[in-house]
Formats: sequence, C-alpha cells, structure tokens
Amino acid sequence: MKLKDKKKIGLVLSGGGIKAAAFHIGVCLALKEKGFRFAGGYPEEVKAKYSDGDKLIRLYVGSSAGAVISTFLASGYSLDAIIQAFERGAEGDLTGLKSDVDFDSPLKPLSYKDIFSLNGKNWFQMLPNLLKGRSPLTGGLEALVKKGLKINGLVSAKGLERYIREHVWPENTFDSLGVELYIIATQLNHSRKVIFGNFAETKKLKNIGWANFATVSQAVAASASLPPVFAPYGITNERGKELFYFDGEIRDTLSTHVAADHDCDLVIASYSIQPYHYNEAMGSLHEYGIPLIFNQALYQVVQQKIEAQISYQETIRRIHSAIQGYFKQKQLPEEDMAKLLDIIEKRTNYKSGVDYLYIHPNPHDYEMFFADHFSLNTKILSRIVQTGFRAALNQLRQHDL
Repeated sequence: MKLKDKKKIGLVLSGGGIKAAAFHIGVCLALKEKGFRFAGGYPEEVKAKYSDGDKLIRLYVGSSAGAVISTFLASGYSLDAIIQAFERGAEGDLTGLKSDVDFDSPLKPLSYKDIFSLNGKNWFQMLPNLLKGRSPLTGGLEALVKKGLKINGLVSAKGLERYIREHVWPENTFDSLGVELYIIATQLNHSRKVIFGNFAETKKLKNIGWANFATVSQAVAASASLPPVFAPYGITNERGKELFYFDGEIRDTLSTHVAADHDCDLVIASYSIQPYHYNEAMGSLHEYGIPLIFNQALYQVVQQKIEAQISYQETIRRIHSAIQGYFKQKQLPEEDMAKLLDIIEKRTNYKSGVDYLYIHPNPHDYEMFFADHFSLNTKILSRIVQTGFRAALNQLRQHDL
C-alpha cells in the first residue's frame, strides 16, 4: 500500500456505545500522530485550511457511536475538543454541575442526560395489557411477554438529537458541510439499510436506500437508537410520512462500501467489538454470568459478519489478480481482459485500487472486553482511548503509513 498514491481517504467508524466512541478517539489520535489530518467545517473553512495531499481525511461514514464521532470530525472539531466534551461531561454529571458550564472548549460537554432521554409516556406501557381485549398472539411465556411489555425502548435519542442540532452543527444539513458525511441507520418496518447524506434525491432498492430528507442531528439520533435500550427514532420523509429507524449496525457492522462507492481509494475502518479470547488472569466467561456471556455471543456474531465481508473482498481481489495473471501469461488481448474485469467489478461491487485498513482491539485485551459500554467514567474512558491508540499504531506500523 503506497499512501502517496492515494487520492481520497475515508474514515469509517462503527458503533458500540460510549466505549466505541472512546476507542475511535484513540484511533484518531494515532492517525494524527502518523500525520493524518481530519478535514471538517464549512466549505470555505475546509478550502482555506486544507489542501489536497497526503493523509487528508475528507469523507466520514458513521454508525451509532461512530456517527457521533464522525459528525464531530466532519463539523471541524479538533480531537482535543472532542476529548474535553466527554471528559467534562462526565465531571459535570459526577459533581452536579450545570451542563451549560463554560469549560473553555468549543464543544459543549456531553453528559448522560444528552445521551439518554426518558422515553416519556411509553413507560406506562410497561403495565400489563393482559386485560385489554384479545391478542393475536398465542402460546406460553413468549406470548405473555410480547402482549404485556409494549414499551419500545427504555430511553430515547431525542436528547442526542438536540445536542447535535444546538451545540455541534447548528446548520444541521449535510450539504452545508465542507466534507462528505454519511450516517447509517436501519429502517424499522423493513429490511433496508439506509444511508443518510447529501444526495440529489432519495433512492430505494430492496435492501439499501439513500436518503436526503434527514437533518444531520436526526440521522445521528436514528443511527444511535440501539434496541432495546433506545426507542426507534422517527423521521418524516419528503412526502410527509414518518418512518422509524434504529441502530445502523443491524444489517452491516461496517459500511466500508459507502466510502469506496464515493471514490475513496483508502478506507480506514475502526471497530471496537472484538470477542474475548481466554486469558488466565480472568478465566472463563461462564463464571461471570449472563450479561457477559450474551456480550460474547453478540460479539462473535458481529465478528463473523466483519470477517465475512473482509474475506469476500479478498476473494474478489484474488480472482481479479488471477485473471490479470492468466491473460498476461497467455498473451491474450488486454481489451478482452479489461472487459472481463469490468463485468466482475460491476457484478460484485468490487473497486480495484481501493485498499482497506481495519483497526480493532486485541482479543486478549480483557480490559476492553469487560469495560462498560455506556460509562462516562474518565478513568475507564482514558484506558479505552489508550487501547484504540495502541491498536491503530500496530496496524499503521504494519503498512508503514
């Protein structure tokens, strides 16, 4: 991989709660140490401050927590400002300080009340509904739970939407940004992944859609609505119909294709979900109860999806290379080779010339696995940031970037 030959760099950040956000910050700090720059802000600011060249990131793709960090970066905030927003937000909550206190940072402190908003009247729906008429559901315990527990989420992402709209990017439109920002969500009443961004028009295919009707804050809130903690988030489309969305990781854990589809030839992907590998210091997970066993099962499912995606890319790359080698060895016409390769690329959505860099925690890093997903404790956040920093440096050294 020759970085000097790369013309456009994209950064893809996955979800995973506050823990993922801290990991991404560590990854970005490592990228910064290696000379990468993060473009962001208004178009005139980006044009004046940044010039095209090596190691300039000017496209961001985010899901859930990754959508929050991507929006911060695309809006032009420095890594120092982002770190202060998390640190000061935690201090504010712990000491009882008002959330609007001035900490000499351009980014308002991000507190628990900004992240978690009570899901209002839906809490009353937790009351048993067993006496309210007949239910189409029949069966045992599952039917009883489905009928009696009608709350659609413990909390809402409305506070996060307000935080982004009022304190991060007041313009609140994708087209007012000087860089490309794409936020991933999943349509609740469909099987469609939706990409929110600055598109000329909204398009829908069977399993994916490109939407231009959401504001930045709405898209982030929709992407971050992780079930069952967060209720699905409703957004009114251009025809006046309210559609509901939830977590952007449901269908695809890493939407690296979005960066490649928008002409990036280097895609840097950061994800924090990594299954635990046995460590003698901690022992077996069967001793730690249901929550951690469930996390491990979820992590294994997510890892399988990511590895399948990476394996698919590598398989197509090898087929691509094998065809080139065969045509050269047999001295067959280059125009025929080009036509065949073009057919393969279009049918597999493979982009030749695009390199991918995947950054994730070490599976033996048990502190990362055991860390709380939604803690704003500064000591915990600091350790996770360091984990992301180390993981990124290890990958960057292997590629001599």
